[in-house]
Formats: sequence, C-alpha cells, structure tokens
Amino acid sequence: MNNALIWCRYFLSVTGMLCLLTPLHAQETTHVKHIPFGKNNYIAYDLRKGTYSVWSGKKEVIRNAFAFYEDAHRPDTLTATRTFASARIKDRMGEGTRYVITSAGNGIKKQQVFYVYKGKDGFYTAVTLQGKGARSRAMSPLTGEAAMYTSGVVVPFDNDAWIRYRVADQQGPAFTSSEVAALYDSVTNAGLILGSVEHSNWKTGVKVENSRISVVAGWTDSLVTRDKIPHGIVTQGDTLCSSPKILVLPAVNWRKGMEQYGSANRLAEPRYIFEWTGAKPLGWNSWGSMQTKLNLAKAKQVVDFFADSCKTFRGKDGSIYIDLDSYWDNMTKGGMTGDFSQLKEFVAYCKQRGCKPGIYWAPFVDWSKSSRVVEGSHYNYEETWTKVNGQYHDFDGARAMDPTHPATRERIAYLIKRFKETGFEMIKIDFIGHAAIEADAYYDPSVHTGMQAFRKGMEFLVDQLDGKMLVYAAISPGMATGRYVHMRRIACDAFKNIDETAYTLNATSLGWWQNKVYGFTDADHVVFAGAAPGENRARLASAIVTGTVITGDDYSAYSSASGVAQQLLQNHDVLEAAQLPNGFVPVDHHTGDTPSSLFVHNNGRFTYLAVVNYNKRPTTFEADFSKLGLGSGEYLCKELFSGKTSTEKGKIHIAADAADAMIFRLEKK
Repeated sequence: MNNALIWCRYFLSVTGMLCLLTPLHAQETTHVKHIPFGKNNYIAYDLRKGTYSVWSGKKEVIRNAFAFYEDAHRPDTLTATRTFASARIKDRMGEGTRYVITSAGNGIKKQQVFYVYKGKDGFYTAVTLQGKGARSRAMSPLTGEAAMYTSGVVVPFDNDAWIRYRVADQQGPAFTSSEVAALYDSVTNAGLILGSVEHSNWKTGVKVENSRISVVAGWTDSLVTRDKIPHGIVTQGDTLCSSPKILVLPAVNWRKGMEQYGSANRLAEPRYIFEWTGAKPLGWNSWGSMQTKLNLAKAKQVVDFFADSCKTFRGKDGSIYIDLDSYWDNMTKGGMTGDFSQLKEFVAYCKQRGCKPGIYWAPFVDWSKSSRVVEGSHYNYEETWTKVNGQYHDFDGARAMDPTHPATRERIAYLIKRFKETGFEMIKIDFIGHAAIEADAYYDPSVHTGMQAFRKGMEFLVDQLDGKMLVYAAISPGMATGRYVHMRRIACDAFKNIDETAYTLNATSLGWWQNKVYGFTDADHVVFAGAAPGENRARLASAIVTGTVITGDDYSAYSSASGVAQQLLQNHDVLEAAQLPNGFVPVDHHTGDTPSSLFVHNNGRFTYLAVVNYNKRPTTFEADFSKLGLGSGEYLCKELFSGKTSTEKGKIHIAADAADAMIFRLEKK
C-alpha cells in the first residue's frame, strides 16, 4: 500500500475527512504529468494514483501529496479515471497556465487545480467541487510529506490574548500554524512556504507532524481561532465549492519567501478600502496611559503639548494624529446618541493647532450585554448577539454581535455617520475578531462561516467610512483584515517595560512580512513614564522597527515622560528612522518565542541596524555585514540615540547595556 493511502486512512480515522484517492482496484496504467514552474522546478502528478510530488531543482520537497475534502451530506464515490487539461490564463496574479485534473462521481465533479505564473518561483493549488449540492466543511489541496527542515514558523490567527508567534522544531511535537507556515533550515535559510492567499470563506490551518503536512481549509481551534464549534459549511451557489488558493513556494531564503507570500495576498485579495497615499502616520493614543480618565480638557492639553513642546514629532507631511481611545464617551452626555458637542470642540481644536483628530470604536461587540434598543435602529441588542452552541460568545469581556444582522449594520451606519460629521480623520477599530467567530447561524442566510460573516461586516463598515478616514485595526484576524484597513497593530497590548518590548518584537521577528499585507504595522502604545532610560529607548526602537510610532503617555500635564518625549521623539536622526517606509527585517532568529535582537532596513544611501538587548545584563552582539546586505569596504557608522560615530568594516561589534537598544545608521565611505 502506498504511503499516501496509508496517511489518507490516518486522516479518515482521526478527522472523518474523505480523500480524493483512487481505490486499490483502479487500473494499473501509470500516467504522470509534469507541470513546470519557476526555474527548473516542476510538479509530477500521477493520474492513476491521484498523488503528486513537487521538485525544486533536483530536490523533492513534497512527495505523495493528495487532496481531500469533507462532505457533510453524502459519501464520496471515487473513480479510477482522471483527465488532465491546461489553459492559458491572465489575472491579477499575472500571466500563466492553469492545469486541471478532473474526476467525477456521485454527481459531483472534483478538480485539483494548479496555477503557474511566469516569473514566479512558486505555484498555487486549490480543490474545487462542481455540481448540484457541492459543499464542504473542510478541504485540503495539499496533504502529504515535506522534506525535513530544522524549523517551522507557527503563526497565530489573530493578535488577541497575548498570543505569540514561535519557531518550532519540525522534528518535535506536531503543530498547526494559522493560514501560513514556513519550514526552513536554520543554517542555510532555505525553506518551503505553504499558505492560503484567500480568506473570504475559510479559516486555514497548516498542520505539521514531522515530515507530514496538511494544509486544511476549514480549521478551527478554541485557543487560536477562538472557535468552540467546527468550521461552517462552504458552498458557493449550491453548485460550486472551492478551497482557497494555496501558495506553495520553495524558497532559497525563507524570509524572502514570506515577503513574497505577503505580496501574494495583496494580489489575490485586493484592497477593499482605498489606498493610502499619505505619509507614514505618527501620533498619540489615549489608552497608553490616560485610559478611563480621558476628558476634553486633558485631550486639548495633549494637543497643546505636541503643538507647543514637541513640534518636530511629525510624519513626513507634517501630520500628527491625536487619537481618542475607549472612554471618549466621557465627553458625550447620553452616549452614542447623545451630545457630541465636546467631541466637535476637540476636533476643531486639533485642526486649529495643526493636528489630525482620531476616534476609537469596536463595531462588532456589545460591552453592556444588557437588553436595550440598538442605537440607530428599532431592534433590541439581544437579537444581535452571536450564538455558539446555543450560548452567547463572550470573549475579552465583550459579547459578539452578528455582523450580518440589520441592527449591527444600522448601528455602524449611524455612528460612523456621526464620526464623519464631527470631522474625525482617523478611526481605530478594535475587537473585530468577534465578527469572525463560527456561529450556530447568521441573520444573512447566505452566510455559513465566520470568515463570510467577517467579510460582510467589514465591507459594510468600509462602505460607511466612504474613504474619509485613516483606518487602524487593533485586535483582529491577521490575514483577513488586510483588505479593509491601512494600519494594524502587530501584537496585543504593550506599554513600556522590556518584557512588553520583547513580546511586541516576538511578533515583528516572525511577522515583519505583514508590511506587504498592510500599509503599516504598529507596535502599540509607546509609554515612557516610570521606565528606565534604556527601556524607553528599547520601546521606541520596537515601534520604529515594527513600522509606526504611536506614543501613549499622559501629556496633559508636564511629567518625566514629557522630557523623555521631547528628547527622543525630536531627535532628528531617530525621527528619520521612524519615517522610513515599511519596517525593518529581522537578521537573526531563535527557537521558541524568543524575539530577534537584530533588525535591518536598507534604504539606498543608508542601512539602519537596530539592536535590542532584552537581557537584564549587558550583552555583546555581532552583525556580519553580509547578513545586513552590505558589501566590502569601510562604512561610517552613527548610533542615533547617543550620536556616537565610528568606522566599521566587515562586521560590527555592539556592547549593549542591560534592557536597552541602539539604532545604527551605516553609510559607505
């Protein structure tokens, strides 16, 4: 018995899923089709066995791969005959060829599809069911064996509950990564990227157990996707059911491969929101320190601080965002439907003083969890609450609301209209992962999965915003949110100490490539008050490395944090680094969830190197120029916080103080 069939039977026993494999009594004539992709790479598909292998050069990186699906309504009748066809294609991904292997049984046509594009190193694959009643709860276009690498990157579904990225041992315990996984060799950095590039219908998990791999659309996990029930059933018009397209990319350098994966997501699912053409946003948010004490007087005093005492901290276009987080309703007598006059006064004051006003909202959750009329509608909140196994879905202290319910939508339309009329130019949206939960049912009968509900809710929200605001997402799904926002916080809440900096940079170390998915990624509140000088430098460096700087101290009254801000945020060299396009790329990687210590940004004339010491003791680091993308010769080196200069050649040795950070700017002599 071949290995693919053995593993298929393993999946049948464990998951009950049905495999698209030919039964043992099938005809013996072997017919293998070669599908070329990239440079000297090819897929070898065996029409008799229904399995395929993937070759990169002379190395077989995937073997005995097959497709399976779960049909909740009927058994799968397998057939011995498969047909092979190809056609030229031109779409958002480029020009190329679509290869289709078709089999039919029990009234359903099953297709394994491969998409190969000119000039692309990898390929895409999907499974499609066609015919009356085509539907599935789980589909895998790729389940088989992968070449052994030392490491695997485990990516979380969202950035909630202080979840972390991690590097796992491929030969260690089994793991499942959300939407994408990178398997790589820690010495050569060669690797294999496997990831979904479509997120409108499915949640996808990449399961790895030693050499066994399975990319499964229809994956849920109570601790990762926050779901308590299985994935919903997908059908597209009752005659079609397709898995997401899966990128399969053998990569010479897995980090470059992950950046290609990020870019592929932008192509496969183009922006729904308008493209941001302004400068990289810099700003302040009230949740960093002020939190529940937010009021109009304090908010105006913060505006004064940046207008009068911290004038240099601005984006390249001279802009700064002053964002009111939760508890802005301290300024609105009567809540959402009440008096917005203080908010209007804040907006006018911001603009008068050269700042851009921002607001905060969580559009898909109910914090009160009490029976009352939904703002902007005639419905009661009870009618909107999402049910899972007959119970309400409460997480983070908030109750999920059905994104497809008319009351949820009417509330969104009502409040966004008020925000726009008030004059806000930025909105931070939060807890939107609640909109993606798998539920017993949704108000919209065409919606059957969490991601379908999420898509409906987010599209409606963006439609109401009508291109009027910069949109920042806080707690949210990592990949699916990319279509709908300009900025996204890369991890969960972080404030000021070195442990929080390490937590944030865990996500940046393994998720930096999301700068290809989002316009900007953010490191959350940069808070200085009460922290040591080194911790302040490290926290600011973490924001610069990640992408954007949103500071968060209470600047309504002068304090030690005010002086630190005036020094660090107005350092010309540091500010230039903060204004760089995109974020930095990690230079080194560690096992487990230990963050990288070295990050690099190549920007033409200058190369920037950030060094973060998370240790509670002084530590020496070494960076080889070849790993920084630098050539031979001497380089002028300036440390930006201290202003100290030196000349370096070949490599740079850094002696970092305990819980501290440095940023170096190198220029060839």
